[in-house]
Amino acid sequence: MATPLSDTTLSPLKTIAVVGLGTMGTGITEILAKAGREVIGIDISEAQAAKSVAALEAATARAVERGRLTEQERADVLARVRTSTDIGAAADADLVIEVAPESYEIKHQIFRDLDAVVRPETILATGTNALSVTRLAADSARPERVLGLHFFNPAPAMKLVEVVSSVLTAPPAVAAVTDLAIELGKEPVAVGDRPGFVADGLLFGYLNQAAAMYEARYASREDIDAAMRLGCGLPMGPLALLDLIGIDTARTVLEAMYAESGDRLHAPAPILKQLSEAGLTGRKSGRGFYTYEAPGSATTVPDALTPVEGNTQVAGRSVRSVGVAGSGTMASGIAEVFAKAGYEVVLAARSEEKAQAAKARIGKSLARSVDKGRMTAEAAAQTLDLITPAGSYDAFADVDLAVEAVAEDLAVKQQLFAALDKVCKPGAVLATTTSSLPVVACARATSRPQDVIGMHFFNPAPAMKLVEVVRTVLTADDVHATVREVCAKVRKHAVDCGDRAGFIVNALLFPYLNNAVKMVQEHYASLDDIDAAMKLGGGYPMGPFELLDVVGLDVSLAIEKVLHREFRDPGLAPAPLLEHLVAAGCLGRKTGRGFREYARR
Repeated sequence: MATPLSDTTLSPLKTIAVVGLGTMGTGITEILAKAGREVIGIDISEAQAAKSVAALEAATARAVERGRLTEQERADVLARVRTSTDIGAAADADLVIEVAPESYEIKHQIFRDLDAVVRPETILATGTNALSVTRLAADSARPERVLGLHFFNPAPAMKLVEVVSSVLTAPPAVAAVTDLAIELGKEPVAVGDRPGFVADGLLFGYLNQAAAMYEARYASREDIDAAMRLGCGLPMGPLALLDLIGIDTARTVLEAMYAESGDRLHAPAPILKQLSEAGLTGRKSGRGFYTYEAPGSATTVPDALTPVEGNTQVAGRSVRSVGVAGSGTMASGIAEVFAKAGYEVVLAARSEEKAQAAKARIGKSLARSVDKGRMTAEAAAQTLDLITPAGSYDAFADVDLAVEAVAEDLAVKQQLFAALDKVCKPGAVLATTTSSLPVVACARATSRPQDVIGMHFFNPAPAMKLVEVVRTVLTADDVHATVREVCAKVRKHAVDCGDRAGFIVNALLFPYLNNAVKMVQEHYASLDDIDAAMKLGGGYPMGPFELLDVVGLDVSLAIEKVLHREFRDPGLAPAPLLEHLVAAGCLGRKTGRGFREYARR
């Protein structure tokens, strides 16, 4: 019978063994030694143990050069670390952290070996991000002492640590490792035992969808990655991140998640299997979705799939004047973008008054730019002079490009395109800024569908660098070339994609947000813990619930419904909790309450 766990039997976690001295184990060793812990590094390979010590010596030397450690402190850190190839070296440890490869067989053997050598009160932690902590605990001689301690790579830099409890874990063990994480300068998040936990549980579904999107040749790897960096403020695109994590590792995590959830969004995209089995596992092998300078290098090199700059076969049409239809934030932001680039802009709304109000909004925006030193007062005045407000779309008679930014309602947009078809001159390009509706449905409302294309700007348009350029099956090549040229002139990064719901960004973003809502709905983790996990563990600028409240729960629900209707995947069905909040009028910041409550302005 296992020894009962109590607060009185719990030893201070002063001596800690780390089993597995790869990149993660070495990083954890560094953190622990710097925090004053005695560390026993254990690896079956003597060469790997020596490599780990060399890496620790190099990391601490860099810390001295940067003034973060003194020479004496460095010497003390290195003196606190010893290595061994014998699991018996863990006999005196108060805590053992296992970070061996993601294999039940390997981890089970390590836990069996540890059971034979460690003291009854020693806590055993697994660093798994994909396997069941409960399953590992159940086979241990002391399941109440087994838990998950999931650090993120690179461990010295990443603040998040997920503390994973199984139904067998004793609370004092959780409290002890949580306190340790805080002492290490980390931010611990308490989660239950399910594949991927919080951060990877949300992250890997998104990465899998990005891989499937690329595999379907919907968009290039460069455009998918650029779209998510520029459209969502992420530090890396999903395909580059898969290469960093390791495509084989990602496949293992997804297979574990799919086995647990049965959700098709977690079923590994076939390309992950193909790349893994071909040995193209990402940076570590020198090739994955991208090709790298050498195995282990972060520097990409051109390959057969790398786009050639300026390789356009078709010339675009001449664009001197632009019409922008609408009077809201998006319309005025787009008009400002074009005017700043020197285009003559006609800003048309349903009334002269609305158009004048939109121009006044642009004037205030330009004034803020002047106040911040981003442009001169003279340049701001010249920009504003390029914008002509109009109370009728008849003013678009001479524009070369008409961009609509009216309500996200297909009937409204189709009616507008029918009007533009009659007003705009032959050869004018007609663009919609829709984020979720079919561009071809707008095109079919005209007698010239070949002239219609999607130009999806992101809000706020003056600040956001991304434009999704959406071709339909009817869009002419020179129309596509025109919009690409215009995007370059207004200093936006254009990405190409086809005409399907969500395009790139929303098609990848909103299923991730929906899955976060499901986590809360199932009482798996709190709003605060999920938001913290994604900001600290995934590098997201905002947590999913912060973002949902900013975007608006009604807008989010509408996009999720469009995605579900288009792809007919049960995993894309909007979470009932989101539907309930919208039905209750809790729409986010704009109503003062969404997932959180906000002070009324």
